[in-house]
Amino acid sequence: MNANRQAYRPFLFFLLRFGAAYLLLVFLYATYLGQFDVKQKEVDSFTYEVAQQSKFVLHFFDDSASIAPNPKEAGVKLFYRQRWIARIIEGCNAVSVMILFVSFVIAFRGKMKSMFWFIPLGIVIIHCANILRIALLAVALYHFPQAEHVLHGVLFPLAIYGIVFLLWMVWVNRFSIYAQRDEVK
Repeated sequence: MNANRQAYRPFLFFLLRFGAAYLLLVFLYATYLGQFDVKQKEVDSFTYEVAQQSKFVLHFFDDSASIAPNPKEAGVKLFYRQRWIARIIEGCNAVSVMILFVSFVIAFRGKMKSMFWFIPLGIVIIHCANILRIALLAVALYHFPQAEHVLHGVLFPLAIYGIVFLLWMVWVNRFSIYAQRDEVK
């Protein structure tokens, strides 16, 4: 019985670290979001910044891209070629994806020195990929509005989660304590 506990111990500590990091980050994010009144259609500043940066990227395709407050919900309307293409809401800002990424890296611990540069770098990569994802999704929806379900629901989420998966694989195989054990063998 004691041998079984020892065998599962690393996995249980992984779950404990992941759960603790995830719950703490979700609590901090919820506290941040609590500053904004959704009933008054207030958009959190990070989501608004994501909309601004997406508009900036869209200017490479069409300089008339614009954003405007959405009077019906806490979100931002994104216009491409004078057409309302997308609504950018809190769920579009990729913070929840960043929280998962950070929680996983913390759970698959490594040297603190590596974590201090890998986590911010990963967040920046996820953020930039998300901005590019929103801009490319807007262009794709303009040209292929009938494919909205596939584009928004499958293809573009696959892209962002694929990037996160690759970052996780780099972390686990190059910087986590498990990668360091394999190098010693």
